[in-house]
Formats: sequence, C-alpha cells, structure tokens
Amino acid sequence: MKSRSAGRTIRHLSLAITLILSACTSVGPDFEPLLPEADTDWPIPVMQGLEPAAVVPVRWWEGFEDPVLNELVNEARSQNLQVEVAALRVLEARARLGIARGSSYPQTQVAAGDASYVSPSESELLDRLGIGNFWQYSLGATVTWEADFWGRYRRGIEAADASLRASVAAYDQAVVLLTAQVVSAYSAVREAEEQMRISRENTALQQRSYEITQVLYRNGEESELDMQQALGQLLGTQATIPVLETALQQARNALSSLLGQPPGYVDNILARGEGLPVVPAEIAIGLPTDMLRRRPDVRQAELFAMSQSAIVGLATTDLYPSFSLFGTLGVSSGGPGGTSFGDMFSSDAIAFTAGSNFVWPFLNYDRIRNNIRIEDARLQQALLGYRETVVQAAREAGDAIAGFMGSRAEVRILGDAVVSAQRANELSIVRYREGFSDYQRVLDSQRRLFSQQQRYVASQASMVQDAVALYKALGGGWEDRTSMPPIDAENIDMMRQRTNWDELLIGEAE
Repeated sequence: MKSRSAGRTIRHLSLAITLILSACTSVGPDFEPLLPEADTDWPIPVMQGLEPAAVVPVRWWEGFEDPVLNELVNEARSQNLQVEVAALRVLEARARLGIARGSSYPQTQVAAGDASYVSPSESELLDRLGIGNFWQYSLGATVTWEADFWGRYRRGIEAADASLRASVAAYDQAVVLLTAQVVSAYSAVREAEEQMRISRENTALQQRSYEITQVLYRNGEESELDMQQALGQLLGTQATIPVLETALQQARNALSSLLGQPPGYVDNILARGEGLPVVPAEIAIGLPTDMLRRRPDVRQAELFAMSQSAIVGLATTDLYPSFSLFGTLGVSSGGPGGTSFGDMFSSDAIAFTAGSNFVWPFLNYDRIRNNIRIEDARLQQALLGYRETVVQAAREAGDAIAGFMGSRAEVRILGDAVVSAQRANELSIVRYREGFSDYQRVLDSQRRLFSQQQRYVASQASMVQDAVALYKALGGGWEDRTSMPPIDAENIDMMRQRTNWDELLIGEAE
C-alpha cells in the first residue's frame, strides 16, 4: 500500500515538473546588440602617410623598430600590477558566473544526522511503562528546487555572463592604456637624453666662443662687454643641464613603475639603445567603424548595458509567484522501545515527504515596482553611457589624427630651421673673427641655434606622443590575447595554496 502511494506521488511530481518546465519563460527586456553610429570616413582630410583603408597592426609599437622599446612593452604587459589586478577581476567574474549557473540546480541541499541520549525524569508512570534512558538516531536529506518559471535564474546567468565579458574588455582596455603609457614614458626618457645632449653640445660650442672673447679681451682687441655676454650665455645654457637630469631620472622612475619594479630597474635596459623612436612613414588607421568595433572601452560599455538589462528582468520576476518542489528522505531508530543504531537502516525506519509550494508577494508590489524602476533607470544610464563612450571615442580619434598631422608638419619645418640656424652660427663666427661684425651677431646666432635644436627635439618627441595617442584612440594592441588574461605564476601558486580553484585558473576567458 505504501509503495503504491509513493508511486502516485512520484508520478504527480513528474507531471508537475514537466508542466513547469514547459511553461518557463523569461520576463523583462531582451537586449538587442548596440550598433554605434559612425561615419564611413574620417571627418578631417587625412594627409599622406595615414592609410584609412589599411588594417591597424596588432603589435603597433613594433613599427618604431626599437628593440629596447619592444622589450620594455613585453615586460610591462607581463609584470604591470594594475594589469594583473584587471586579470584577477576576470577570474572573480568567472567565479560569479559559476555561482549564477549553480542557482539553476536545487537551491537547498541539506544532509543532517543526529544522535542524542535521552534521560527522562524519574516518574512512577514511566517506571511502570518501562521507559528508562535511551538513545535516538536519525539521518536525512532535504532538497528544495525553485523552478525557473519566469527566468529569474536565466536572467542572473545572462547578467553574470555579460559582466564576465565586460571584465575581459576592461582587461583589454588596461593593456591598451599600459602599452601607450610605456611608449610615452620611453619617449620622455629619450627626449630628456636628447635635450641633455644638445645642452652639452651647445655648452661646448659656447665655451669655445667664450674662450675666444677672453683671449681678445686680454690682448686689448675687444671690450670686456663681449666677454661677459659670452659668459652669461654659457652659464645660462649650463643651467639647463641639472633640470634635464631631474626630468630624466623622473621619466626613468615612471618607466620602472609601469614595469612593476622599483626605481633604477630600467637603467641597464635603456643603456642598450639611444635616440628617440622613429615614427613609421606609413600609419594604418582604418575606418571609424573599425575603430569603434576594436576599442575595448566601447565593447565594455555595451556589455555593461547588456548586464543591466538582464538585471531589470531579474527584478521583474519578483512580481510573479515562485514555484518550488521539495522532498525529504530520512531514517531513524532508537527510543524507549529499545531499538538499536543498526535498526536505522531497516525498511520500517525509512520515511519521506514530497510536495510543492508557491510564494507570491503580492502585498509588496509597490516596493517591487520601484525596485524595477531603479534598475530600469540604471539601464537607461548605461545606454546613455555607451553613447557617450562612442562620442568620446570618435573625438579622441579625430583629435589624435589632427595632432599627429600637425606635429609631423612641424617636425619637417623645424628640421629645416635647425639646418639654417647651424649655417647662420658658422657664418657669424667667421665674420666676427675676420672683424666684419660685432659679437652680438654671434650671441644671437648661438641663442637661435640652441632654441631651434631644443624645439626640434621637443617636436620630434611630440610627434611620437601624438602617434601613441593615435594608436591608443584606435584601440589597438590587445588582440594578441587568445585565452584568459595571464596571472603571474607565483600568485597562482599562492592562490592554489589558499583555495581549491579547480579549472578556473585555466582556459578561455570568454
């Protein structure tokens, strides 16, 4: 009789499960992929040397053909602390996705056992009934499963999955920014070195001029004024060297920190090369639509909106009743009758219950609807944030193109200006020695030469910085990642010693 009743109960539960699963749906908005509006061409005319139709190289910094720079970028990408924090956030998001996926299975799974010794109080009635001290044993399991009738758990998985992919995009964006920062810091180091070289060369040049005026003054051929003017200009040029030494050390320290290392780490690496990076003659910039598809921050903004859309659906499920199935299975023995622990596994000791219930918080509708409104407002903010990201991306790319074209034209002009200033300085010294002009011409020509050389180096460095800004605006430099963002081996070992990570530290990120 008991087995027939159990069979009917199981059939009813199976029927209920089938009906629930067949009726499952997902409430709330379904996210549609966002298609950014972009022009088919850049808004400003592109000069020769920028190729809109070409594909932006993945490892764009290698176009500078500087082995030292390549080494620094590769080392920074593997050692930078902020980038590794971004990689750990990806790992965190993977674990959160695992939690969301686990919610689809029975939400309550409890196994419990009990052994207790009972000593009743002394009583004549209990003595007559033969009830004395005894042991009680029980062992059971309870399972509760809420059917995903309205898509609560599916929406949670959607939100967690979008958050995971957004964390990967954030990692890619961190790599893009780090690469640009390393190239910029390296350029600052080489610029300071070049400026220091120019200062020392001009110091030597002006030292010779000062010595000439000194000899002429002692021989009575020139006045003391020429000598003092030459000395003043020499000292002014020498004064630029300590400032440049400070700037150089600060730039080196910044570069070391980008590699996750203390000051002084990059000194030996930098000693293996010299000179500013040479900007490629041809730079591929692609088209605006390519830029928006490539940039990780645009992708991150879209995935954030996708996650928030799923959260709106998750909040909406609170408006509807939840349906749950539950069951318990247990065994027990012991008691006043004198049964033992071994009797717990006999058929008479087995008991089970099964059933279903539903919960409908209809009296909380006002609170639930306001919570949905909060999440919907956040979704709209995310959508507007995506549009703002697209607009800023287009502006950054346009500014970078304009800046690069301007700096390249300036470098070309200043290069000619330096050649002219060098020739003028040579002629002024010759005319002064031959007595055809006064020393003021020499002072002016040397001052202009030093100034033009300084401007030329600064302009070359600015062109490198503008090229870096252009590559950063185009969003390149992350595409060579094919799997989960890397984490330092020592940190992985440390984490495995603390926690069982299984396969979460291995495998694809998306």
